[in-house]
Amino acid sequence: MSEKLDHRKKYTRKVLKESLIQLLGSKPISSVTVKEICEIADINRSTFYTHYQDHFDLLHKIEEEIVEDMDRYLQGYSTEIDEEALQLTEKILEYMIDHKDIIQALLSPNGSSAFEKKVMELTRLYMMNNLMNDNGIRQAESKYLSTFVVSGAIHVIKEWIANDLDQPVQEMAVLINSFVNEGLAYLEKG
Repeated sequence: MSEKLDHRKKYTRKVLKESLIQLLGSKPISSVTVKEICEIADINRSTFYTHYQDHFDLLHKIEEEIVEDMDRYLQGYSTEIDEEALQLTEKILEYMIDHKDIIQALLSPNGSSAFEKKVMELTRLYMMNNLMNDNGIRQAESKYLSTFVVSGAIHVIKEWIANDLDQPVQEMAVLINSFVNEGLAYLEKG
């Protein structure tokens, strides 16, 4: 019996999350209501409230799950060598493709700016640790450099997703890494 309840809980949470993501495709989180989420999910409101406090709590839980999942995903990679950095960028882009609908909704203006900040912080800290350990860069320099690089990369990825993934993963990874490693000097190559 307990296994059946766990399955129901998982299913309920899954359809509620999917419903919110669907709504974020057309309206900002501040305009979404629990009633709308429940109607799309075909779940009654009392069931919703047994799982979440409100629609912002649901959004927060989705964001946390994605950030934790990304963290686990990134832990297996190192950016010590340029080739490995390229592979890591490809893996991040592949992750984005695998979770495109959720990522697109959360990074859109309809989502919460908190998600973008959480992703930036995760990747910035990861990058900062590698920069400090690998290159002997001072902590203050590493913090600002990683913030600069990660925010640019995130905005390039947002543009790529908004353009319906118009470039292959490998090409985008090369572009992002070239922008990171070469900066404006990249323009002189062409």
